[in-house]
Amino acid sequence: MLKHKFTAWGMSAFLCLAMAHCGAPGKTETKEEKPATPEKKYASQPLVSHIYTADPSAHVFDGKIYIYPSHDTATGAPENDNGDHFQMMDYRILSMDSIGGKVTDNGVALSLKDVPWASRQLWAPDAAFANGKYYLYFPAKDKDGIFRIGVATGTSPAGPFKAEPTPIKGTYSIDPCVYTDDDGASYLYFGGIWGGQLQHWNNNRYDSTAQLKKPEETAFLPRVARLSKDMLSLAEPVREVKIVDSTGKLFTEKENDKRFFEAVWLHKYNNKYYLSYSTGDTHNLVYAIGDHPYGPFVYKGLLLKPVDGWTSHHSIVEVGGKWYLFYHDTQLSGKTHLRNVKVLPLQYNADGSIQPMSAFID
Repeated sequence: MLKHKFTAWGMSAFLCLAMAHCGAPGKTETKEEKPATPEKKYASQPLVSHIYTADPSAHVFDGKIYIYPSHDTATGAPENDNGDHFQMMDYRILSMDSIGGKVTDNGVALSLKDVPWASRQLWAPDAAFANGKYYLYFPAKDKDGIFRIGVATGTSPAGPFKAEPTPIKGTYSIDPCVYTDDDGASYLYFGGIWGGQLQHWNNNRYDSTAQLKKPEETAFLPRVARLSKDMLSLAEPVREVKIVDSTGKLFTEKENDKRFFEAVWLHKYNNKYYLSYSTGDTHNLVYAIGDHPYGPFVYKGLLLKPVDGWTSHHSIVEVGGKWYLFYHDTQLSGKTHLRNVKVLPLQYNADGSIQPMSAFID
């Protein structure tokens, strides 16, 4: 991975030296002094550097931290707004005993070839524990190229996992997040526009001709449904999750620094439900607060400022009485589809609001 970084720096340095010493013969050059660009100081370093990882869903199982990321790979697929260059082919689960401690790569937990219904693109996953076993939820494109959400089961939080033969009936799009409430009920959240295909679903029906919203139209919303006790199926129809401003109004597409794009996550703090998500093309992580897992959620503000790279995807978890934000950027590669996961401490204010964070040190 250092090779990518060094090669890019080396070529840049070579071109700069060449330009500085290639003046016209017989002419005296006046070199204009320019201030050096300050080197970026990252607030956190990658948890692992031997593989590329992204979209970290973090959980504490049996007192140990497990991170369920995407496994980025360089396949040479052309880059586009639909994310066809994100051609992940397996999942590798990371674990550590404490924040800042040694990180273990537990190897391949599930491969694309072992998912009977999937054709490509194992995107951002999540995990849950119930019924004495572990569940891995993941999106992938089916044989028709439509994103569905599948589930796999295992006896260890580190895997391996065995996929169910078909995706979860009634699910679609990407970025599953499973939240289990204090009463034991589990909810599956999901959705993402553009390459995530959410724009093709209206009233849970697929329309291949459907278009993205116009600036003045109400923005797309994430989806939620309660899971059945078996954690393998939905107990109810999928519904929209309303995200509103302080006046109770839904956001429009042009409010793209606040409206939902992808990467929904739910956590609970002081008996309030916090729905956080990515704004996508404006690269913010933001959050909203509600009184019920179904919402509505009132927008509160910025969670994490834009990071290196196009995408932003995260999770929030409590570890030993302290809260942490897991996220990713492109520090190691400089490529938007070759990312690395990181972690930062998260701080609440007395009123329950979250202190905005930056991936950089000023």
